[in-house]
This record gives sequence, C-alpha cells and structure tokens, in this order.
Amino acid sequence: MPNLTVQNLFNRQVEVAPGQTLLQALQADGIDWMHACGAKGRCTTCRIVVQEGLEHFGPLTDSEERYRSKGRLQDNERLTCQCTLVSGDAQGRVPRQTMLPHIKYSN
Repeated sequence: MPNLTVQNLFNRQVEVAPGQTLLQALQADGIDWMHACGAKGRCTTCRIVVQEGLEHFGPLTDSEERYRSKGRLQDNERLTCQCTLVSGDAQGRVPRQTMLPHIKYSN
C-alpha cells in the first residue's frame, strides 16, 4: 500500500488503502484534519500541500478542477477528501491556514 508522509506532523506516515481518500486514511490513523464541509469537496479546508510524489495521485476530481480554475487550489495542492494515492508514496504538509489549534505541528 502507498504511504503518505505528513512532514509537519513529525513525518508521520499513513498507509493509504486502494480506493481510500487521503482524509479517510488520515482519520483511520487517528489524525484530526480540518474538513469544514464534511468531506464533500465543497471547500478547500482539507487541502494538503504536496511536496513529493504528486505523480502518484489519482486524477483531479471535478471539485478539485473547479477550485483550481478559480485559483483556490494550487498546482501542488490536493483536497484530501477527494484524492487518492494510486501508484506510490507521497509527502505533504498541512497548510498554515488550516492547522488546528489543538494539534502540535513540527517545522
């Protein structure tokens, strides 16, 4: 199974099962992650900044395409509630804007 490493969560590694969204994998691993719309792809609060392995993600979803066309999702960002890892490992970071106040983050 592919692994997601969240760099600013002390390089925490999370296994992502086939067909599982990143948000589902993060939650299954006990990580609290911002998702204001309830994981419906209606906001960008669950985004992750992908540092490595962007090529291992599945194709952009309609929601991601919509936010990208409006400039609300950068080329190196994905919505964790929408995207999957399909072919290999990736590394990413929680954006400063969506960090939760009760979680300790690393640099």
